[in-house]
Amino acid sequence: MTFVTRFAPSPTGYLHRGHAFSALTAFQAAGDAGGRFLLRVEDIDATRCRPEYDAALFEDLAWLGLGWEEPIRRQSEHLADYHAAIEALRARGLVYRCFKTRKEIDIGRAPHEPATPYVGAPLPAAEEAERLDRGEAFAWRLSLAAARAALGGFGGLTFVETGMGPDGETGVIQARPETAGDIVLARKDVGVAYHLAVVHDDALQGVTHVIRGQDLFEAAHIQRLLQALLDLPTPTYRHHGLLVGPDGKRYAKRDKAQTLRELREAGMSPQALRAELGF
Repeated sequence: MTFVTRFAPSPTGYLHRGHAFSALTAFQAAGDAGGRFLLRVEDIDATRCRPEYDAALFEDLAWLGLGWEEPIRRQSEHLADYHAAIEALRARGLVYRCFKTRKEIDIGRAPHEPATPYVGAPLPAAEEAERLDRGEAFAWRLSLAAARAALGGFGGLTFVETGMGPDGETGVIQARPETAGDIVLARKDVGVAYHLAVVHDDALQGVTHVIRGQDLFEAAHIQRLLQALLDLPTPTYRHHGLLVGPDGKRYAKRDKAQTLRELREAGMSPQALRAELGF
């Protein structure tokens, strides 16, 4: 089997050192295995993705010395594929319309408390029809209860971790999709959610190894469930450690981490950055 991995950024901000480390880790792994390296643009969130970020990620990755196969897959061009997957789940009674807003779900939760995974249920048909007639917005949620019934439980769901989760998890991992609750698979502002698009595309593109940061380790649990429900292959996972800045906090777009563009403009060479990151 040919080793196939990918780097899949979202153009919602400029890339930083953490992105560079993840991209280089996947690129090097593909090279070491004599395999293939893919670039995929996960631009389904039209409310946050911007053209300047999209253009910059290609510039930054080329500056780092990465190469990738063409054509790249751009998720925004394939929304019909994801909607078809949701329709397949809907036909089997595995998803339901949820009319609750995030604010309604969080009522009663103190600001310092973590969000409790939401578990709901379909509305009675008459009430659902009324709300649809009024044009109320809704999200499609995956029903954990229906998924559990369809699979006869979650005990058979495992995935292989060749890196390490944030709490030292490695080897054959028992998936725990129940920790995520009834996740949103699609909503009005974002036509399809991350988890569904990722498992669909990894299977379509023949990805055998998913290499990404430990912050996405928990995502593997719900993605393993979706793979089972959609009869998709399960890749091998490798979650790597996260880079942290001088303040001890991991590099993140939301914290305005120094970007690769800024490093380049300040005169840093790609060779110097690769050496700093251990490549």
